[in-house]
Amino acid sequence: MASLLTKPKPVFLCSSPRTLHTSTPSLNFTRISFTHHQKLAPFKLPSLVAAFSEKGLKRDVSSGAAATEAAAEGDYRRIMLSDVLVKKKEKVHWWEREWKAMDFGAVAVVLSMHLLCLLAPFQFNWRAVSVAFGLYIVTGLLGITLSFHRNLSHKAFKLPKWLEYLFAYCGAQALQGNPIDWVSTHRYHHQFCDSDRDPHSPLDGFWFSHMNWMFDTNTITQRCGEPNNVGDLEKQPFYQFLRDTYIFHPVALAVALYAMGGFPFIVWGMGVRIVWVYHITWLVNSACHVWGRQAWNTGDLSKNNWWVAALAFGEGWHNNHHAFEFSARHGLEWWQLDMTWYVVRFLQAIGLATDVKLPSEAQKKRMALTSD
Repeated sequence: MASLLTKPKPVFLCSSPRTLHTSTPSLNFTRISFTHHQKLAPFKLPSLVAAFSEKGLKRDVSSGAAATEAAAEGDYRRIMLSDVLVKKKEKVHWWEREWKAMDFGAVAVVLSMHLLCLLAPFQFNWRAVSVAFGLYIVTGLLGITLSFHRNLSHKAFKLPKWLEYLFAYCGAQALQGNPIDWVSTHRYHHQFCDSDRDPHSPLDGFWFSHMNWMFDTNTITQRCGEPNNVGDLEKQPFYQFLRDTYIFHPVALAVALYAMGGFPFIVWGMGVRIVWVYHITWLVNSACHVWGRQAWNTGDLSKNNWWVAALAFGEGWHNNHHAFEFSARHGLEWWQLDMTWYVVRFLQAIGLATDVKLPSEAQKKRMALTSD
């Protein structure tokens, strides 16, 4: 939350002066354009609001009196404890929108895991806590950040198929969805980052980007369409099998935990561990697009956030990631803790990880906020 230490004027992305006061949900303002070939002043960039509909449109920045005046007129609202301003939209209450069976299922799973956590003080023992911590590493680090994210979503490195599938199976035990659906959503996030088509952007509010988007599949489908960006996974029988049988695998793990340690293992190994991994994953989507610092000219809201990085095995260096999506390493500075990268580097050292991608100095220079 480094950006909270200062109070700079709000900065936001913009598009067209003609639509400043229209009722359209898009964000449109006076434009000041720049390219990577122009030298930018070395200022902190704490709050960018996307105002484009498709990935690839030029990111334009406007700031100063216009932003302050617009905020004063009530056209915008500030995301809590941040300098991010987003245009007010007509609020649709949860009971007024269309609900699908998958929405009810997602609410039931997330709510039940949180309720299970309430029993944790009454089911405490150190064996159960140890199991929860071990599964946090296995499902969170090996499963979500290494497999689902850096390996499957971005192809930042290659693994032998047996190891790729093993790590992906670990990710399925995080109860965040099967690999095909998880990867599809994440690729759409990068394709439409912080625009009206982003599946989970704080443009729709902090809590929407954190978790509420998961309970509104109709909106996500309207924005992104049906998943058609994961053909590389859909053609592999293993990932088809995980998608078709997904829910049975966490249930099987729960049965195994109960057999090994009774109800405390269920409470800690499933409830507490799953909720913990839920929120550290979700913080990357929410907190890392609201609080922190930007080191690179990504044209979106992505931030480097040290405390999310500490919790999420290096995923909190999110502006680094958005600048170099292909990179297996997110903590690009020596002091930026990145546990996932250390594991990838170890796998590379023993010959299991190959074609490990990292940004070149030329690529870093092009993406720097100040470039000659």
